[in-house]
Amino acid sequence: MTDLSAFPITKKWPASNSEAIQLYSLPTPNGIKVSATLEELGVDYEPHLVSFSTDDQKSPEFLSLNPNGKIPAIIDPDGPGGAPIGVFESGAILQYLAEKTGKLLPADPARRIETLQWLYFQMGGVGPMFGQLGFFHKFAGKAIEDKRPFERYRDETIRLLGVLESRLDGRQWIMDDDYTVADIATWPWVRTLVTFYEAGEILGFDNFPAVADWLKRASERPASVKAINIPARS
Repeated sequence: MTDLSAFPITKKWPASNSEAIQLYSLPTPNGIKVSATLEELGVDYEPHLVSFSTDDQKSPEFLSLNPNGKIPAIIDPDGPGGAPIGVFESGAILQYLAEKTGKLLPADPARRIETLQWLYFQMGGVGPMFGQLGFFHKFAGKAIEDKRPFERYRDETIRLLGVLESRLDGRQWIMDDDYTVADIATWPWVRTLVTFYEAGEILGFDNFPAVADWLKRASERPASVKAINIPARS
């Protein structure tokens, strides 16, 4: 069995199978990305629930793996050179897993960098902007009298959906017929936008039919259906 004792996080969340990838997460959009990737790859992994209600993400053990205090994070017991490695930031985890397995990321160099462009589009644009819209539309931010912040994030979200619509028009997936980490990174955020945030009407989501069709295809994949409940909430 692989010795993971060098990782303090394993004291709070002990590994039942130290040969499996250890996932520390919660089924938020960023968490679902990694669960869905692991499910698509069919690799052995062990999920551990990081509960926001008890501030698990702020615990010293979690911060020892991700000093930024955000989910998800993983430990791969079989990292580069066979040594265990910890990885945080969901986009970095997706890229790491894809490169390690040779799946969900094209081997052709030009298509590889094209895929990564769309992965980073999600990380730098879709995630931050959609998340801010959720705050100002559904959560505490909606009580702010000045509506300029809400309008800013609403308009930017509409713009980003337009970029995605143009890309998906006439395509099955972001990279044509290849389902990749770019799709996996993005669909959980679009799903959250129209379900949990209940922002479809204010965004005119019906104006983005290619995005809607793509979201349906992606979210109905068996790996996706499982991932939205991994780790199971207690």
